[in-house]
Amino acid sequence: MSGKEIMFTPVTLGAIQLKNRLVMAPLTRMRAVAGDVPNPLAKTYYAQRASAGLIITEATQISQLGMGYPATPGIYSPAQTAAWKEIVEAVHAKGGAIVAQLWHVGRISHSSLHSEQGVPEAPSAIAAAGQTYGADWKLHDYETPKAMSLEDIARLLNEFEAAAQNAKAAGFDGIEIHSANGYLLDQFLQDKTNQRTDQYGGSVDNRLRLLGEVIETVSKVFSSDRVGVRLSPYGSFNDIADSDPIALFTAAINKLNGYNLAYVHMIEPRATGAGGGDKMNDGAPVTSELFRAIYKGKFITAGGYDQALGEKVLEEGLADAVAYGRIYIANPDLVERFKLNAPLNPYNRATFYGGQEAGYTDYPAL
Repeated sequence: MSGKEIMFTPVTLGAIQLKNRLVMAPLTRMRAVAGDVPNPLAKTYYAQRASAGLIITEATQISQLGMGYPATPGIYSPAQTAAWKEIVEAVHAKGGAIVAQLWHVGRISHSSLHSEQGVPEAPSAIAAAGQTYGADWKLHDYETPKAMSLEDIARLLNEFEAAAQNAKAAGFDGIEIHSANGYLLDQFLQDKTNQRTDQYGGSVDNRLRLLGEVIETVSKVFSSDRVGVRLSPYGSFNDIADSDPIALFTAAINKLNGYNLAYVHMIEPRATGAGGGDKMNDGAPVTSELFRAIYKGKFITAGGYDQALGEKVLEEGLADAVAYGRIYIANPDLVERFKLNAPLNPYNRATFYGGQEAGYTDYPAL
C-alpha cells in the first residue's frame, strides 16, 4: 500500500479506534475563560476537526500550580470538567475520537499564575534561562523553582489521578501524559534539570521512576491501553537537555514497553520551537528512525510534517499515525484536503495564542 492509502486506513491504538492515521496534535491556544475553564468556542473548534483519526487536546493542567501560561484550561475543577464533557460530546457526535493531554509545567511557569501556591515546583531548584508570560500577559524572568519534596511528589500523583478521573467523567476516549517539551515530567527525565540525590534522581532508572508512577496511577482510572505518553528526545525547548539522550530515551522506551499503553507519541527534534517558530533544523536526529524499532506498541510521530513527509513515514513503517499541528489550526478539514490533494489554508501565527474566533473557529472548510 502507498503511504497515501495507509493514511486513510483505520488503526487501533490500544483500545482506541481511529478511522484514519491523521492525528490533531496537542495545540496550546490560551483562550480559556475565568476559572481556567475551556472557552465555549472550544466546542466548535474541536468538533470542526472531528474528521481526524484522533484529536489530542491542548495541554491541560492538572492543578493550579501546574499552570504555565495565562488562559490555559485545567481539568481539576467541576466547572472545567463540565466544559470538557460538552467538547467531548460534540466531537463524538461527529464520529471523532478525543483524548485529554494531562500537563504539569514544573518550572516553566510564574508565581503570578498561582499566587496562593507561590513559586513554581520542579525536580531541582534550577531556574530556566529566559522569560515567560505571567498572569498579566507580560514577560517575566523565570523564577528559581522549589525542589519538590517526597510529599510534593505524592501530592502530584494524587493530582494526576484526580485529573484522570475528571477526564473519564468528561467521556474522553483516553488520556495522554505530557512528558515532553521541557515540562515537569521531562524535567525529571533529563539531567540538566534533575540533579536530585534521592530515589527520583541520579541514575536513569531513578529519573524514569516518576513517569512510571504517573502511568501506574492514571492506569487505575483508565485501562493502560487508553493511556498514551508524549516524549521529545533531543528537544531543546524550555531549556531542557540531557548528557546522553540515546541512553535515556532507549531506557524510557524499554520501560514503556512494560505497560501495554495505547501509544507513544514522539516529537521530531527538527521542530524545536514547539509552536514558537517555523524554523526547521534539518540536521537534527530523526527520532522515529532512532527509537521506533525499540518500541513494541503503536507509535505516533509529530513535528514539521507535511502530507508527503507523513505519507513517507507511514509507508516506511516508522509510525502508525502522524500528528499535525499548525496546519490543523488552519485547516479544520485537513483529512478531506489530504484526500483530494487540495490546497491548504495558510495559518496566521499572530492568532495562535489568545483571542476569540479569529484564527480559531473561522478558518474555512473546502
